[in-house]
Amino acid sequence: MTASTSSAPSPAWRITLDQRLPLLGHRNWIVVADSAYPWQASAGIETIDTGSDHVAVVRGVFEAIAGSRHVRPVVHLDAELPFVPEAHAPGIASCRDALAAALGGLATVSLPHEEIIALLDEAGRTFRIVLLKTTLALPYTSVFVRLDCGYWSAEAEEALRSVIAASP
Repeated sequence: MTASTSSAPSPAWRITLDQRLPLLGHRNWIVVADSAYPWQASAGIETIDTGSDHVAVVRGVFEAIAGSRHVRPVVHLDAELPFVPEAHAPGIASCRDALAAALGGLATVSLPHEEIIALLDEAGRTFRIVLLKTTLALPYTSVFVRLDCGYWSAEAEEALRSVIAASP
């Protein structure tokens, strides 16, 4: 008799993300949002209630992105996050630590929450956004991931534009 191993089935949100990721490209976004994040009205924003732990969803998103060669993450965090006091949001310090660990040292862009919401609203008019709501009930903990091209860097684009500008 041989022992068999089986992995637990993927949660529904991960199956949906795995289906959407091949369709997403640069200028699309994936957002992992806390439970109070608003249901935005822009047609391009698909909101999915994960019913799952916030940090687990963040890890799952970055695992999925790492497994694709066509996109890479540009991470945006709320500028308010480092200033949220434990006294008003018990558990925020350990959440910040867990998020930092889940991001694995990736560079992040810090912007005020309202500015990030405006970026999403604007992007949602033209491009698709997958928004994964979690069960977390702590403020300013959402992780916003703007996807960029995974096989073409900003430096390569700049070099190309220089060549084009210099051509007769």
